[in-house]
Formats: sequence, C-alpha cells, structure tokens
Amino acid sequence: MTDGARQRSSTAGSAKLDAADAGQESGSGGGGVALKKEIGLVSACGIIVGNIIGSGIFVSPKGVMENASSVGFALIVWIITGVITAIGALCYAELGVTIPKSGGDYSYVKDIFGGLAGFLRLWIAVLVIYPTNQAVIALTFSNYVLQPLFPTCFPPESGLRLLAAICLLLLTWVNCSSVRWATRVQDVFTAGKLLALALIIIMGVVQVCKGEYYWLEPANAFEPFQEYDVGLIALAFLQGSFAYGGWNFLNYVTEELVDPYVNLPRAIFISIPLVTFVYVFANIAYVTAMSPQELLASNAVAVTFGEKLLGVMSWIMPISVALSTFGGVNGSLFTSSRLFFAGAREGHLPSLLAMIHVKRCTPIPALLFTCLSTLLMLCTSDMYTLINYVGFINYLFYGVTVAGQIVLRIKQPNMHRPIKISLIWPVIYLIFWAFLLIFSLYSEPVVCGIGLAIMLTGVPVYFLGVYWENKPHCFDAFVNKMTYLGQKFCVVVYPAETGSSGSGEEGEEMKEARAPLSKEDQDNHKSADC
Repeated sequence: MTDGARQRSSTAGSAKLDAADAGQESGSGGGGVALKKEIGLVSACGIIVGNIIGSGIFVSPKGVMENASSVGFALIVWIITGVITAIGALCYAELGVTIPKSGGDYSYVKDIFGGLAGFLRLWIAVLVIYPTNQAVIALTFSNYVLQPLFPTCFPPESGLRLLAAICLLLLTWVNCSSVRWATRVQDVFTAGKLLALALIIIMGVVQVCKGEYYWLEPANAFEPFQEYDVGLIALAFLQGSFAYGGWNFLNYVTEELVDPYVNLPRAIFISIPLVTFVYVFANIAYVTAMSPQELLASNAVAVTFGEKLLGVMSWIMPISVALSTFGGVNGSLFTSSRLFFAGAREGHLPSLLAMIHVKRCTPIPALLFTCLSTLLMLCTSDMYTLINYVGFINYLFYGVTVAGQIVLRIKQPNMHRPIKISLIWPVIYLIFWAFLLIFSLYSEPVVCGIGLAIMLTGVPVYFLGVYWENKPHCFDAFVNKMTYLGQKFCVVVYPAETGSSGSGEEGEEMKEARAPLSKEDQDNHKSADC
C-alpha cells in the first residue's frame, strides 16, 4: 500500500470504527451507521408525484398547446407522453430491483457501460441540472409568495432571490435533521398540490355539467388555431416529455425504501397513471373556462382559471402554486443529495459526500453540497440558458439507461431479476426517444452541441480525478485533511457496508478506505491526531 493510500485508509478506517461505535450507541445492533429504510409506499408515491408535478401544470401548460395547434391534439399528446413515461418507468423498475443501488440512472449507466459513462451522467447533474432546476423552482416559489405584496408591479429581483435562498436553507435543514421529517414534508405538500388540482378538475366537471364544453366537442377540439406542422408536433411531444420529468427520482433513493422489491414497482405503477390522469383532466378543465387563445396568453394559467371561476376565493390558486413549488424544492433536494452520495461512494466525488451523520443517519455533506451549489446558481442570471443547454443531455441519458437494460439482458441473461418485463417495452421507448432526440438535434443543433460540450468537459476531470490513482502525496494529504475537517464539522462517518455499494475500479479505493485498520495504521493515526 502506498503512503497516500495508507493515509486515506487511516482517516477513513477510523471513520469506520467510529461508525461502528456510533451504531452500537444508537442501538443499531453493532452493524454501524447506515441509511435508514424509512420510505414506505405512500412516501415513495409522494416522491414521484411531488417531483413530477411542480409548477408547470399550474403556470404554463401552454407549451404543449401552442405546438400541438389544437385542443384535441394537445390532449392526445398529454396521453401519449404519459404512456411513454409509464413505459420508461417500467424499464427503470426492472433496473431498480436488478441493481438495487441508490443513484438511479447514474448507478445503472456506471455498472453497465463503465465508469466514464457513469461519471459524465453525474458530472452534468452536479454541474448544472440539479442546481439550476432547484434554483428555478425556488424562484418560482418566492415569486408567487411575494406577488400579492406587489399587485401593480413585479417583486424586486433581490427579494425574490433572498426568499428563494431562505426556502433552500430551511428545507436543507429539514433534510439534514431527519429522513422522516423530509418525507413527511413531501407527503403533506404533495397532498396539497393534488387537492388543488382536484379542485381544478372538479370545477371543470361542473363547467361541463353546465354545458361549457365548446372546445371539447370533436368538431371544435381538432379545429387548428394554426397550421399543423410535423416540427411543431414533435416539439409538443418534447414539451410533454419534459413536463413528466422527475418520474425516475425514486430510483435515486432505492436503498432507503422499505421493501424496495415490492414498493419500487408499486409506487411507479400507482404514481405515473395518477399523474397522467391529473395532467389530462386539468387541461380539460382549463379549456372549459378559457379559449385556447386565452390559455396561450396567460402567464399563470391556474391563476387565470381561478380568477374566472373562484371569484373571492381566487387566492387559492397562487397559494397552491407556492405550496407545489415548495414541495418540489424539498423533493429535489432529497433525491439529488442521494445521487451525489452515491457518486461519492463510487469514488467519483469527494469521499466526504459519501458520509452520513452518526445519529441522524442523513447524508449531511451531500445535502450541504447540493444546497451550496443551488445558492451559487441563484447568484447567476444565466441559469435559464443553462437549463436549455443541458435539457437535451438529461433526456439523452434516459435513453442510454433504457438501452442499458437491453445490453444487460444480453451480457448477463441469467442475472436475478425480481421484475422482468418484455423487451418490447424498452424498444418502444427507445423508438420514441430516438425520434425526439433526432428532432432536437435537427431543430436546435447549436443548443444541443453546447450541451454536449458542457458534458464532455467532464472527460479530463474523470481522468485526472478518478482514473489517475497515483496522485502526489501532498495532494492526497491535503484532501485527507479537508475530509477530516469536514467530518469533524458535520459529525459524519462512512456508512456500514450494505452489500449494494459500488464495484469496479472507481469503487476500490472507497472499499480499501473502509477496511479495518492495521495496528501500524492505528498507531500512525493516533500520532497524527496528537
């Protein structure tokens, strides 16, 4: 063992010993500190539904409408994209119980296609996707909270960013304190947004009973308000697919699920049809009170809908949007921190991010890292541009992951699969995915090219940070010192081995680090502490 490796083993090995002691003190049976399995079926559904249904269905469902060119075709797009999302979720369900690791598509891509492919998925998520998405959702929350205080003008930008930062800090504290608290917050706010959408749907049913269904009659529903165009229809499907984004987030927390082999597929089978139903019938409700032109002209469709039908109770809608986005921030923080945790455990991120609190059993360093990166995004004015650039890459990896399911079937046909679906489903998903991907490249080659370039900046980082093992001793010493200080500050240790931790070259260093200390290493560590 090299001196640098011995020092890493010393620091991390003592963390393991401390973890075992902490586990015994907290009554965990001497198995060490580990992530707790506290996510039941209801909370699992809350994570999926809460992450899919953000502010979009309340604020701007017009993205599908304006490209579909008619009400009827827009509803068809919502249904088809819901079905395709369900097929993708089926594929992820098989992968989730076959490779039962937290980290979702990152873990699957890494195990199937190798360390570099997995790292690039992680790199783009760490660098742009999650920080920008969380910042935008938090800003939407603060906008709807502050708007009533500024009825004749827009809220000040500094006020919006400050309230968004407070929202992020509060929810980070909740997530650091307890997994149970975080899932309860998610359950409550998911129920709140579903109740608000149920109110919209019920009001739509009342409108239909009153005879207000002009735009739902077949003759009028398919009357185009602009010419049908293949490019626009493809864009409508792309917008619809983005609206269902978040359907794979439960796979990021597989190791914290109670009975994942049962609850992961059940949660998917319950949540995706529920979201599809809500999306379709909410859009039906909107067109019972608004013409397509009014819907497209509105910057906040649910608010306009409420003003038309709720009268003095119209304040319910902006509050519903605020509650929805607050729950969305919580769900994104919860799941993205587990992605960073999984990446660190595999050796693709600093090892400190793979540690959990000795008593609360929450990945505090990963949560703080997620919060800090999002706060930094709040300080930039280019986050919306970044989202456009990397949205294509995010969608690209959905297809790569589903293709990995087919590759895994070929490479390891006898692998134990608690759920095994027909290969026709991943093929159908990949055909739809390829159609949208090719259209995206054709319609916006510059945006897609910049997204690919941002992703490929991770290649040198991978070879310097992960693949290159024999780094200078001074660098290893500095990293170990920072890790030790981070452990002291956050009161965290490595979790106990669970059998689902990483394998492969990138995970070897972490496995070595978790190994028990030799007598010589313990003496060296004690003398270093002195």
